[in-house]
Amino acid sequence: MGIKAALPKYEIYFYNTVLCLAMFWAASWISEVSSSSANRKTFKTSVKPGWYYFGRNMDTADFEWMMWFSTFREHILFALSGHVLFAKICSMLAPQYRSLVYMVYGLLAVWTSMGWTYLTLMLSHCILLYSISLVKIRWLCFVTGLCTLATFKCEPFVSWQGGFVEGEFELRHVLFYGGCGFTIMRCMSFALENCERKDGNYNILELLKYNFYLPFFYFGPIMTFDKFYVQANKSDLSRKEREMWNISLQGLIYLAVILFVDVLFHFMYILTIPTDMKLLKHLSDWALVGLAYFNLVYDWVKAAVMFGVINTVSRLDHLDPPKPPKCITMLYVFAETHFDRGINEWLCKYVYNYLGGKHENVVEELIASLCTFGVTILWLGPCDVVLIWAFFNCFGLNFELWAAKFFSMEPFSSFEAAMSEAMSRRIRAIFNTFNFWTIVLYNILALNSLDFAKLVAKRLLLKGFPITTIIVMFVTYCLIQVIKERERRQALIDDPDPLPPPPPPTVSTSMTGTAAAPAPTSTPAAAAAAAQPAADPSKEKAE
Repeated sequence: MGIKAALPKYEIYFYNTVLCLAMFWAASWISEVSSSSANRKTFKTSVKPGWYYFGRNMDTADFEWMMWFSTFREHILFALSGHVLFAKICSMLAPQYRSLVYMVYGLLAVWTSMGWTYLTLMLSHCILLYSISLVKIRWLCFVTGLCTLATFKCEPFVSWQGGFVEGEFELRHVLFYGGCGFTIMRCMSFALENCERKDGNYNILELLKYNFYLPFFYFGPIMTFDKFYVQANKSDLSRKEREMWNISLQGLIYLAVILFVDVLFHFMYILTIPTDMKLLKHLSDWALVGLAYFNLVYDWVKAAVMFGVINTVSRLDHLDPPKPPKCITMLYVFAETHFDRGINEWLCKYVYNYLGGKHENVVEELIASLCTFGVTILWLGPCDVVLIWAFFNCFGLNFELWAAKFFSMEPFSSFEAAMSEAMSRRIRAIFNTFNFWTIVLYNILALNSLDFAKLVAKRLLLKGFPITTIIVMFVTYCLIQVIKERERRQALIDDPDPLPPPPPPTVSTSMTGTAAAPAPTSTPAAAAAAAQPAADPSKEKAE
C-alpha cells in the first residue's frame, strides 16, 4: 500500500467527528475530577493558587515548566536577550567574528551563573576529548566519551564534580546536569567528526565555539558539530524572503501556547492526579485513558515550546536548529518515537544508522537498536524505570521490522496485492491502533510511574474488557486514519503525481488508406520544424 492511498471524504469526516467528540468527552471527565478533588490533602504540595482573574488553583507539579515560564523566566529572558543583542551588534559590525562573540558571551554567562570552578571543569572535559580526537580512532573517542558521561551518573564521581559548583541555589542541580551532559555529547560529536576529517584536524577553538553557544549550552537541543560548523562560519548572512516574519510569527505562536497551557492548568490537573493512586482507582475508564493520553501530549507540548523558544533565538543567529519533536498524536510506529529530535539525530547518525546500515537485516537492526538504547540509558541515567522503558521500546522497534519481514512473505503479500489500496490502508490502521497504545503505555513509564502505567493497562485490557477496550480502540483507529490522511496530503505536496500522458495523435487517412500529406511549407526550416514530434508535457514538467 502506498502512502497516497485515499479514502472517501465522508469516511474521513466521520473519523474526525468521532475523534473530536471523544477528546471533549475525556477532557470533561478530567475537568470534573480536577474540580471535585482540588482540596485533597495530596494536592496541597502541587496545586497552588493560580491567576487572580480565574479564582482557581493551578497545577504546578512540573518543575521544568514552572522554572521556564514562571519562577526563573526573568533570568532566562535576560540571558537570552543579552545574547541576541550582542549577536546582532556583531553581525552588523564584524560578521566574520560572530561565532567568536557567541563563545565569549557563553563563557561569561556560564562563569556568572555557575562560577569559575564549574567553567574550569567543563573546559577540562573539552580538552580531554579534544586530545583523544587527535588520535583519530573512532571507537576510542566513543568509549572515552561514554566513560566521561558515566562519571556524571554514578557515585562518587557525581558528588566530587558537583563540588565544583559555587553557592547554593534552586537551579543548581538543573544547570549542573544539563550543562555537563550536553557538553559531553557535543564533545563526542566534535571528536567523531574530527575522526572523519581527511585533511588535518579542527582547531580546539572551534570546539569551544560549538560547546559554549549559550542558547544550546544548558538545555539543548544538540546540534551535531558538522552542521554547526558550516552554519556558524558562513559569510552570507542574507535572509530568505519573509524569514523574519516567520521567525516573529513562530515566537508569537509559542507565547500563545504558553498562555494556553497555563490556563489549562487551572482547570485540568493532569500532572497531579496521576500521583494519587487512591484517587486513580476511583476514576472512570474514560478519565483514566484520557489522563494517560493527555500526559503524553503535554510532555510533547513542553518539549516543543522549550526547544522552540531556543530555536527561535538560534534562527536569529542564522542557524538552522533541530526541529521540535514529532507530536505524540502523529505517532503510531516506534521508528518515529522521540521527544528530543536533537538527541534522536545524534543517536541516529553516530550509532543507529552507523551500525544498522539500511535497516533491512534483522541481526544488524537488533545490534544497532541495542547499542542505541544502551547509550540512551546512560544519557538518561540507569534506573529501574529507564531500563524497563528502554527494553520495551527496543523490543517494539525490532518487532516492527520482524512483522514487516513476516507479512512481506507469501501468502500475505499476494493477499494485499489483490485488495484495493483503501482496504489495505484500513487493515494496516487496525494493526497500527494496537501499536499506538503500546507506545503510549511504554512511554507513560518514563513520564509518570510504573504503578500508573500498570493501572491504565489493567483498565484498558482486563477490567474494561470488552466495552472499554473496543470503544477506545475504535477511537484510536479513527485517530490513525486522521494521521494517515494528513500524511497522504503532505506526500501529495512533497511529491505530486505526474500528469497523465497525452493521447496519441490521430492520423487522418484517405479512403484508400494512404496517410495525408503534410501541409506545404514556404521554407526548408519550416518543413523541418513541422516534421519534429510534439513535445511531451510530462517531460517538460520534469525538466
